[in-house]
Amino acid sequence: MACEDRLNIVVKPIYRTALALMAVVFAVALVYGSCDGSSSRARLVEVKEYQGQHLGSVRDFRENSIKGPQKVDSANYRLRVGGLVRKPMSLTLDQALKLPSDKRIVKLDCVEGWSVRILWEGIRLSALFDSAGVDSGANTVIFHGVDGYTTSLPLSYVRGRDLILAHKMNGAVMPVERGYPFELVAEDKWGYKWIRWVDGFELSADSVYRGYWEKRGYNQKGDITGPIFEGKGPRWIE
Repeated sequence: MACEDRLNIVVKPIYRTALALMAVVFAVALVYGSCDGSSSRARLVEVKEYQGQHLGSVRDFRENSIKGPQKVDSANYRLRVGGLVRKPMSLTLDQALKLPSDKRIVKLDCVEGWSVRILWEGIRLSALFDSAGVDSGANTVIFHGVDGYTTSLPLSYVRGRDLILAHKMNGAVMPVERGYPFELVAEDKWGYKWIRWVDGFELSADSVYRGYWEKRGYNQKGDITGPIFEGKGPRWIE
């Protein structure tokens, strides 16, 4: 047997084994990344149509957060519910994801002039309200994000529209840049009401509470059918 033949007998099996191991490692990394939101948008596998409706893509969004994308540690994450409730709550991500959920197609409209239609899937806020027990004096929900961003919405609107905290977009786990682990799907509201990286909310009697952009002149209601600004328009705040 020639030296070259003996070398091929030894090397080729080792080469094939190495390739197989590399494929397994890549597959595990891909699955792990998609489960905790850390995967890049290029690796996302999105559905493009749902119930006959064409969907936009995660790639259609523009980055406009106040502090850039926030990397949330899934293991240490807590979703906190407080304020005017009988039972304050602090849920792990796994606990939160076990709550009743829903999915729906909703278009996000940004004041910058762009919009994207997405299939959102996530937990129903009404389930959190029922578990926490909302006091009769509460009329407002104040939402908080990991980056310090806040906004508020009337409790009647949140309940009436049965809003969800989305964890998936177009069938894929929400990527970091879109707000993993949760983004509020504020139907028929401008994009600044769609708070990302949500880590808590409080039930309040402060119906005029103003969040980050509302303090800077954006309309308190945030209705897409209404004006974007209030008074003389945007204000600069240090």
